[in-house]
Amino acid sequence: MEAVGQKLLDFSQPFDVAALEQVVQCMNDPKSPHQRLANQIMVALQQHQDAWTRASDILEQAASPQTKFFGLQILEDAIRYRWKILPKDQREGIKSYIVGKLLSMSSDELTLRQQRVFINKMDLVLVQVLKHEWPQNWPSFITDIVNSSKTSEILCENNMTILKLLSEEVFDFSKDQLTEQKTKTLKESLNHEFTQIFQLCEFVLNKSTHVPLLTITLQTLLRFLSWIPLGFIFETDLIKILVTKFLATGVFRNDTISCLSEIAQLRDVPAQYDGVYVQLYMGVLNEVGKILPPGNSFTRLFDHDEIFVQRLSIFFTSFFRHHIQVIERPIAAPGDEAHQALLAGFTYLVCISEVDDDGIFKICLDYVHFFTRDLYMSEQSSSSNQMSPLAGFPSAARTTRRSLVAPVMTRVRHVMISKMVKPSEVLIVEDENGEIVRETTKDTEALSQYKTMHETLVYLTHLNYDDTETIMLEKLTAQVDGSEWSWTRLNTLCWAIGSISGAMSEENEKRFLVTVIKDLLGLCEMKRGKDNKAVVASNIMYVVGQYPRFLRAHWKFLRTVVNKLFEFMHELHPGVQDMACDTFLKIAQKCRRKFVVLQAGEARPFVEELLDELPRIVSDLETHQVHTFYEAVAAMLAAEPADASGRKDALLARLMSLPNEAWKSIMAQAAQDVGVLFDARGIKELVKILRTNAKVCRAVGPNGFNAQMGSVLFQDLLGVYAAHSQRIQQLVAQGGALAVKTADVRALRGAKKETLRLLDAFVEHAAGDDASRAVVATHFLPQLLDVVLADYQATAPAAREAEVLSLLATAIAKLKHLLAPSVPAILEAVFECTLQMITKNFEDFPEHRVYFFRLLQAVNDFCFEALFGIPQAHQKLVVDSIVWAFKHTERTVADTGLATLFALLLNIQENPPIAAGFYRSFYLVLLQDILAVLTDRLHKFGFKLHAAILRHMFAIVDQIAVPLWEVGGPNAAAVAVPPGQTNSAFLKDYVANLIGTSFPNLSRAQVVEFVLGCFDMSKDLPAFKKHLRDFLVNVKEFAGEDNADLFLEESLAKTQLQQQQELSARLAVPGLVNPHERPDEMADL
Repeated sequence: MEAVGQKLLDFSQPFDVAALEQVVQCMNDPKSPHQRLANQIMVALQQHQDAWTRASDILEQAASPQTKFFGLQILEDAIRYRWKILPKDQREGIKSYIVGKLLSMSSDELTLRQQRVFINKMDLVLVQVLKHEWPQNWPSFITDIVNSSKTSEILCENNMTILKLLSEEVFDFSKDQLTEQKTKTLKESLNHEFTQIFQLCEFVLNKSTHVPLLTITLQTLLRFLSWIPLGFIFETDLIKILVTKFLATGVFRNDTISCLSEIAQLRDVPAQYDGVYVQLYMGVLNEVGKILPPGNSFTRLFDHDEIFVQRLSIFFTSFFRHHIQVIERPIAAPGDEAHQALLAGFTYLVCISEVDDDGIFKICLDYVHFFTRDLYMSEQSSSSNQMSPLAGFPSAARTTRRSLVAPVMTRVRHVMISKMVKPSEVLIVEDENGEIVRETTKDTEALSQYKTMHETLVYLTHLNYDDTETIMLEKLTAQVDGSEWSWTRLNTLCWAIGSISGAMSEENEKRFLVTVIKDLLGLCEMKRGKDNKAVVASNIMYVVGQYPRFLRAHWKFLRTVVNKLFEFMHELHPGVQDMACDTFLKIAQKCRRKFVVLQAGEARPFVEELLDELPRIVSDLETHQVHTFYEAVAAMLAAEPADASGRKDALLARLMSLPNEAWKSIMAQAAQDVGVLFDARGIKELVKILRTNAKVCRAVGPNGFNAQMGSVLFQDLLGVYAAHSQRIQQLVAQGGALAVKTADVRALRGAKKETLRLLDAFVEHAAGDDASRAVVATHFLPQLLDVVLADYQATAPAAREAEVLSLLATAIAKLKHLLAPSVPAILEAVFECTLQMITKNFEDFPEHRVYFFRLLQAVNDFCFEALFGIPQAHQKLVVDSIVWAFKHTERTVADTGLATLFALLLNIQENPPIAAGFYRSFYLVLLQDILAVLTDRLHKFGFKLHAAILRHMFAIVDQIAVPLWEVGGPNAAAVAVPPGQTNSAFLKDYVANLIGTSFPNLSRAQVVEFVLGCFDMSKDLPAFKKHLRDFLVNVKEFAGEDNADLFLEESLAKTQLQQQQELSARLAVPGLVNPHERPDEMADL
């Protein structure tokens, strides 16, 4: 095989095509022992600069298709990448060979059919030649191809393929392959010479009866329609021919409707062509009517010709989206011809959307969403302008667009309701075996579709509430009486009912929901079988969870619903309990005050009744469900005012009685035998109790947890934490570093983490007033810090909890200056030992990294002076750690480091006594490191803060009291200092030398321009950023790269603005935003 390879690569010898076929055969045979060597020979041959000279031998003599394709590939590569350097006679030779080969192969019908794939590849190669040669060096190409097409229908068929490929290459695929100028030239040439091409297409469409030729002509025409001059479409008989001759013929129907859809998608078409669009629309209606009259089901046609139905949906949606006004404008009165035509088209579209195909439905849904939003917005603008008629109906003063399409909208509502997809709140689904199970993964595509359908139904409800309500109640009645009972129908109906929450007036909502909830509760009682009950239960829970406004206004319904949820909490069917707890939490958050005040007709507030029944209610719930339940009740208690009566603390004590009893029991056992705290079952129970407390702490409101923490938990909590820490240290001392991975140590660390999370939540949710913060700082923090800091220092690095750093950051951010005296002790305990853990590499201890720099940021923001009350060596550690952070490739860490540095520099500028020493020690080091990350390509995402920090550092240089050239920073010693030197002049030279040394590809003039621009303080921050961006593009490393991250700030700001505008627009339409996602005007506090 090696000898064969040498022979093939010896271009001084005649080429042996048989040897090449042998190599190709080996390469394609996975069992061949020479496969790898054969592949290497093929690669070497293809990359050889003279390989293209062998192409004609290969194409003429090779027998196998694979070898011929290899020959074509060689030829195509030469044309793509070497065409310009080939001598003119060789270029002409290649061109003549390809043309001659194509003419010979495509003139014979049998050869054309048998060699279709090979000829298509040859066509592509010819198009590559055209991209180089036409029009300058081959001006007669279009004329040549048109004239040759008229000699033979078979030849014309392949010529159409070439024209189609040329159009695709120039108009569809040119972006990454051709220069803008070349693309522009080719487009102008095609436009200039299109008359000949169009005449050819028209001639074929009128005269030919050859089916393959007509098919390829239609497909070629499809590629042209998006760019050709409009006169060819609207001032000829093209549309008439397409509609009357080809749409009516089954074999051409699909390609024809695609062409018509392309015409329907054209935008900015002058009004003078509106009449042609009307003829197009009416012609399509007429031809489709012959296949299927309006209003009939498309199911049978879909089974017979799926592609046609799909393309017809694209035609109608495209036409209505871009040109509906040409049909609407002529309507003089309801029921006239133009109105009937509009209704017929919409009827076809709705019937198509009823077909059981997701792809087709999404095409229709996308337009219905667009249309209903447009109708709603035009109605709103019309009513705000106090005009009853809508634009486009001058002759019908009282006619609105809504009334014109009202007959069809009822059917649209039926389709939307019957095809509604599952919202994220529903956890119970039907699996592929037809069984009702708990959902395990979220279908993101379905969630996206739900959003569109939800918005569409909201618009449909606003457009005609009565019709929407009637349809929904009729469908619900059919479920209750059993005439249409099925899981799917009930699900889609209830998902639709839940999705229109907020889209109706309170009065309508009351009437509607009273009926719905009564019927669903009755259905739940009536149905037998676990699966049936689970389906009905999930729908009840979803619907009631979507209507907090109704529940708040109707206490008896709220009470009934909550009691029903408590029933569902005993239902062991998968997913029912989860959904019951989630729904209870939502309702508790949105209706919380209703549960803690005395309601009319009640002997006591509902929350007291609930607390009495709590052990029974939660008896069948799993641990994570119990946590959700406790969070919900705590959310209710948050509505109870924390007054002097102590009622809130008493209610909380009742809520926590079960976990508190369990806690006290474990503490009592631990007093007898501390080993209870290390037992796996004991730890599991502790974790459960701690998580319950953490959930309640976060939900019960500011200061609401003080009594529970102070009187029940705190002292024992610290004791348990210390015991667990001591036990871990013993196990690590006995077993070494590997002990950290054992089940015992992992369980103990899990309990420690939960303890720290509870303490973190307690500190974070203390009230923000000085008195509340003083209580935490005085009564809780001293003991807490003694235990936690001592443990953190003494524990082996692999067993240190990152949550300690999070807790400390939270405490400093919450308590601010009250904690300042403790900050030096905190830094002493955690700083150096954590840095040793995280600076060995960029991967280990990821959580420690994030929390450590969050802690540093909190110290800098709230206890700045404390940073300079620590020893000088530790101050250097602080700066080194910040530098290390912003050099990190993990974005979160790097961003935190930059933010911390910027805040630190701003704080130092405000403190002159500290500033001189800091600048002397760190100014030049920090400047060099910031310039390093600015230019290193790995930290483009930090450009916004790089720019802000650099501008600040250059701006303050004249305020620095100490001479920078005396600090002995990097490269400073090498700079000779002239008499009368200033910091500004020194720094300009310093930065210029630094940049010039780092980037030798930059000229001295470029370096000087950059440095002077940096010191130009007339530039505001945006101008300074532009200056930096220009410099980075000049730096060779950034040339030709994707530098989008340099504009990240602007793009993010634009995105945020768009999101805010979109949210504002959605909030302006009642019902568009899920009630649980709306700003909390419903919190009822």
